[in-house]
Amino acid sequence: MFLPTTAQEVAQRGWKQLDIILVSGDTYIDSPYIGISVLGRVLEHAGYKVGIIAQPDTKSNTDIGRLGEPRLFWGVSGGSVDSMVANYTASGKRRKEDDYTPGGSNNRRPDRAVIVYANCIRRYFKNTVPIVLGGIEASLRRMAHYDVWSNSIRRSLLFDAKADYLLYGMAERSIQELAAALDKNRPPLDIRGLCYKTATPPDQAVQLPSHEDCQKNKDAFSRCFAIFYANNDPLTAKLLCQAHGNQYLVHTPPPLPLSTRELDHIHDLPYERSLHPFYGKDASVRALDTIRFGITTHRGCYGECNFCAIAVHQGRTVQSRSETSILKEARAFTQHRAFKGIISDVGGPTANMYGIECSKKIQQGSCSDKRCLFPERCPAMPIHHKKQISLLRKLRALPGIKRVFVASGIRYDMILEDRSHGLAYLKELVRHHISGQMKIAPEHSTPEVLKAMGKPGAESLISYRKLFQQVVQDEKQQLFLTYYMIAAHPGCKIEHMRELKKFSRRELRLLPRQVQIFTPTPSTWSTLMYWTEKDPWSGRQLFVEKNTSRKEHQKNTFLSPGPQQSDRKPRRPGKTRKKNA
Repeated sequence: MFLPTTAQEVAQRGWKQLDIILVSGDTYIDSPYIGISVLGRVLEHAGYKVGIIAQPDTKSNTDIGRLGEPRLFWGVSGGSVDSMVANYTASGKRRKEDDYTPGGSNNRRPDRAVIVYANCIRRYFKNTVPIVLGGIEASLRRMAHYDVWSNSIRRSLLFDAKADYLLYGMAERSIQELAAALDKNRPPLDIRGLCYKTATPPDQAVQLPSHEDCQKNKDAFSRCFAIFYANNDPLTAKLLCQAHGNQYLVHTPPPLPLSTRELDHIHDLPYERSLHPFYGKDASVRALDTIRFGITTHRGCYGECNFCAIAVHQGRTVQSRSETSILKEARAFTQHRAFKGIISDVGGPTANMYGIECSKKIQQGSCSDKRCLFPERCPAMPIHHKKQISLLRKLRALPGIKRVFVASGIRYDMILEDRSHGLAYLKELVRHHISGQMKIAPEHSTPEVLKAMGKPGAESLISYRKLFQQVVQDEKQQLFLTYYMIAAHPGCKIEHMRELKKFSRRELRLLPRQVQIFTPTPSTWSTLMYWTEKDPWSGRQLFVEKNTSRKEHQKNTFLSPGPQQSDRKPRRPGKTRKKNA
């Protein structure tokens, strides 16, 4: 049974008023891949009456008012993707398609969706119960942040949306604690993973440079981000605060990582794995094809690529589910009327981090002076793929399962680092879990750009390509590598794209077509570099391409074959092609 999204469904359950109403920029797909659905199911299991309003029309109260006013709070999310990223390309063009909207047209998610939805609630429900922000858009915009679409340092989303509270990160535990506090009419200010506003900051809080200082001074903003990032580990983080005018934003430490048992419980909840009929009556939704029969094995990422926000949102500690829970989910697929025997993906943010974590980090928190994988693997990180091999073999052996794919990103440098099981893991993938192409993301090849990205050197890519080709040859498979590249990242000049092009032809024997222009999204090191035009660690000036046409030129320079660099052999002089009859 879906969570109610209409007044009729509420009445059918015998409820007169909902406790909590969740509002989302996505359509309502009941799946463990969709944040609003997960939080709704978690709250439902805790005994609360929960409803969902998906992609409301904000020009009237028809949608936002159809479930009435909740007893405890409104939960507002922009959806699975930041609404500005969902609506605009890196070149600033309006996107025509949206995978989370029925029919696929990008016509239901407003720009700055969290602000728009919160304002809509205030407009039609005066002096209402608390409005609580959450999801990726709120999580990455919880502090003063650089926003490329307005080219400015914006305030915390909590202030711009005029909301009461903001829950950052994955929030399954913190949203239950918030609901319990509001239900008992007590202040929720000691909850981990919470942001709130106050006129007087707590005495013990570390004070960040103010929003106004960050607006005026790029060095102040750089200091602000460094302090913020350093306090994202739940075991070492301190209480933070930041002035916004005559008020303060207070940022409590992140929630402690979920235990395996807690993570298993979240994925064991009764998801329908379908689009709610109210939203699916006119059209299907493309995202469902990808996520319906995929399995998330873990969350978090210690790769810490500088352009990626996973570390700030999900955390740098990998939290893995039990093998028992994952196999149980796969068995449940076989009972679903739409299942055809294909598990579309087994993984997480980085598929082969499942079951791998540093014991020191789990006990003492992330290191403040080094990273787990960059510029090279920390000796304390015990990389081994034995658990993943075991899991994949057991999934394949389940009755009713025809194919199991690993489509999530794979860190090829981790495969190379695993001397005991890396080769066996790659053989397992090649034999059973790749369809046609294996996707990897080297992003670039030149040392200075890779350093700015926080990615491993090109020598790892060359070594991995050779290993992959040897395994494919030995296994007699017709498989290929697909490479994802980034243009116009901070530090990347046009000559770097030319070098990448030469490298691709020389070492990869092809010109990758999967190239995207860097998008500065809130709360990443790369975005900090983009705004300040400095290396945040050395303080040295850093070239940043900010002109849209020149960004496109970087991408096109790489993609264009050029007459002298074409893969085709030149024709002999005087010869012409025959025209078709």
